[in-house]
Amino acid sequence: MLFDTHAHLNDNQFDNDRIEAIERAKENGVECILTVSSDIASSIENIALTQNHDIFYAAVGVHPHNVMDLNNNIISALIDFSTYPKVVAIGEIGLDYFYDNAPREVQKVWFSKQISLAKNLKLPIIVHDREAHEDTMRILKNEKASDVGGVLHCYSGSVEMAKQVMDMGFLISIAGPVTYKNANKLLDVVKYIPDDMLLIETDSPYLPPEPYRGQRNEPSYVKLVAEKIAKIRGTSVEHIANITSSNGKRIFGIQ
Repeated sequence: MLFDTHAHLNDNQFDNDRIEAIERAKENGVECILTVSSDIASSIENIALTQNHDIFYAAVGVHPHNVMDLNNNIISALIDFSTYPKVVAIGEIGLDYFYDNAPREVQKVWFSKQISLAKNLKLPIIVHDREAHEDTMRILKNEKASDVGGVLHCYSGSVEMAKQVMDMGFLISIAGPVTYKNANKLLDVVKYIPDDMLLIETDSPYLPPEPYRGQRNEPSYVKLVAEKIAKIRGTSVEHIANITSSNGKRIFGIQ
């Protein structure tokens, strides 16, 4: 069975067929979906999804795009949200130097503060790192994020960075770009990651795998990510499904 460890099923792109997308995921062997938040509104929506569908777990947090809205009241709200039984992580949090929707210094401040929040709550973190590898690693180390661990989602770094991340207790999550023709660096990473440190995801509705590139992504397509990884690693899809599902349940404390 498959675990899509990073999706955004609250997104309005699913408003017309959310139930159908969930059913397609189940039909393709998906047993768990972690629906991940980007702000307070999406955190509330994702908690509601966990209450209405057995397949869902949730992460709550504020994405680097949205940190200009962050304040201590929002941090207090995230603390309240963490008490819901199927909230299993803080995220997604981190740095995005590609879009720079918020000043980088502000991104760094709130990345650090949300790591501190996660440590206080004893929850793993889901890290967004886009073209910000050096600062991401520095903050993870300085804030002792290894105390809670977590995931670098939609991983785009090097093999050497992956080694450092895993030494800190973070798992590496692979998404649809592994199926793209220009994914040479990512292929090397996929070959390198040990079985017990590997996760898979869709990041739905974004980054659909081939042959759906340019369309909306959805959790049922996580099977295509597993198939590509199995081919790269010379193993079976069933093996990849089993280890990544087991790893996801372990890091997020899901029984």
